[in-house]
Amino acid sequence: MIIGSVSENKEIEKRIAITPEIAKKYINLGFEVQLSFNYGKHLGFEEKEYNELGVKFINDDKKLIENADIIIQMSLLDENRNHFLKSNQIFIGVLSPYDNKNKLDELVKKKINLFSLELLPRITRAQSMDILSSQANLAGYKAVIESFSIFEKAIPMMMTAAGTIPAAKVLVVGAGVAGLQAIATAKRMGAIVFATDVRMASKEQVESLGGKFLTVEGSENLETEGGYAKETSEEFKKKQEELLSETLKKIDIVICTALIPGKKAPLIIKEDMLKNMQPGSVIYDLAAVQGGNVQFTETDKIVEKNGVKIIGERNILNKLPTSSSSLYSKNVFNFVSNLYDKKNKKININLEDEIIAKTIIR
Repeated sequence: MIIGSVSENKEIEKRIAITPEIAKKYINLGFEVQLSFNYGKHLGFEEKEYNELGVKFINDDKKLIENADIIIQMSLLDENRNHFLKSNQIFIGVLSPYDNKNKLDELVKKKINLFSLELLPRITRAQSMDILSSQANLAGYKAVIESFSIFEKAIPMMMTAAGTIPAAKVLVVGAGVAGLQAIATAKRMGAIVFATDVRMASKEQVESLGGKFLTVEGSENLETEGGYAKETSEEFKKKQEELLSETLKKIDIVICTALIPGKKAPLIIKEDMLKNMQPGSVIYDLAAVQGGNVQFTETDKIVEKNGVKIIGERNILNKLPTSSSSLYSKNVFNFVSNLYDKKNKKININLEDEIIAKTIIR
């Protein structure tokens, strides 16, 4: 069986789905691996490195896609290459089914087996395949590093003969995987960290990392069975706004990570709240691509309002493409291994397996 992957549009996506380390694992399982020319060269993975493992390079994307039994990508193929897909092929990636419903419906009609990895159930057996966690972890770390590089003051408290520089105060909005890593990174660099989340289960996690958890008075635990945040009531939103408005008066840097799967990102920081912040403060909005948690967020721009810099990037992981590719490719390999019947050397789409049933698009 052939596993194939074509190069992404590197202006949009620098990550790759098959690193040399993982190509070797596929070949050891009995697969043939075929890739586009210069597939990983931009990350320092030369063709020679792949060739020595037995990987074949194909200079024609149409031929590569048509040859493959399984195609692994970061996301959907572009329109020019999508029509090369044929029935009974398996396509694995982050397919954004809520945003790409019409495109995916057309591919389902062609009888292509589509697996969208952001739909993985949050069960123990799926942890090694959890692309949302592996990528969010890096995003939370990098958002702090980027914010600190733009903030024009020192982060840790510094005591000198000339006087004391106070530690920067950081607020993390949303304490999921990205938020928790942001808290840990900011603490390691000497900041005083506060965090807020609608899920009360996050309180213990935040405090274990040394952060102070901000709780809306009388709040309930707004968490789905899958561990994601629910939409909040209007009353809760009002109380949260009051708490944030007061907190932002003393905050230097805000990291926003609040997302609801399949929906527009909740608007959390509004114009009147920004007026409470000190000039020179920085906000990094990781939810930018889904509309943003901040009123003035613009994708791939730094917007300045009242002296506050608001950063919104489409894909922060393009700044950590090697690390994020390494984790993503391992996640996908573990998913393919679960699909693969090693005894009979074939793919088994067993819909009684929760992992397969939840990720396949019908």
